[in-house]
Amino acid sequence: MSNQIYGIRAVLEAIEAEQPINKVFLQKGLGGELFRELETSIRKNGISCSYVPVEKLNRLTKNNHQGAVGQISPVEFHKFETLVEQVLEKEKLPFFLLLDQISDVRNFGAIIRTAECCGVHGIIVPKNGAAPITDDTVKTSAGAVFNVPIAKVDHLKDAIYYLQSSGISVIGATEKTENQIYSTDFGVPCAIVMGSEDKGISNAVMKVLDGKAKLPLLGQIGSLNVSVACGVFLYEVVRQRSEKN
Repeated sequence: MSNQIYGIRAVLEAIEAEQPINKVFLQKGLGGELFRELETSIRKNGISCSYVPVEKLNRLTKNNHQGAVGQISPVEFHKFETLVEQVLEKEKLPFFLLLDQISDVRNFGAIIRTAECCGVHGIIVPKNGAAPITDDTVKTSAGAVFNVPIAKVDHLKDAIYYLQSSGISVIGATEKTENQIYSTDFGVPCAIVMGSEDKGISNAVMKVLDGKAKLPLLGQIGSLNVSVACGVFLYEVVRQRSEKN
């Protein structure tokens, strides 16, 4: 696997240097002062972490990992507030996409590709529980991952509050509403929220939305793949805005 760093000290220094780390794998049962310092740094910086058997680390790298392997993102993440401010300065109709616990890297890549094609100004994901940006993500996105700003936040709910205070309407894509997508006004500054592949939008996020919209499903299957559903939502925004121009 590419884009890896290994060794307790190396991973710790990468975190302190603010490298875009997707996830850290730590060996179960290890201790020691330096190892505990690494654990503290991981928690402080909100980095996704898993404790795994040594066999897992041995499969990740043939090098002397010392019980710690970090996976570095191939792209730099943007600071959320700075991204929003920059978009507000440049765009009359800001257009954001929030992903609530999308965990499949290929779905993530496909969503990024569609977002880039639809002119989305920024994608916002939570630090924990979101799919990492891997080589598969880059490939599935057809390189779009390098063209769309992506920001990580501690909590999506707080990000939604910030967007709302900036005059941006936040709409959730969910079947838990009677309001269909085609009766929703996207001709305003807006952000679309897409939920996870299995559970949809979390209850905490659902409670703070400005509106909800669903897609009509006329067949036997009860839902669409999240990347397909996201594409329909994003292109409805494009359609409505193009008609107004």
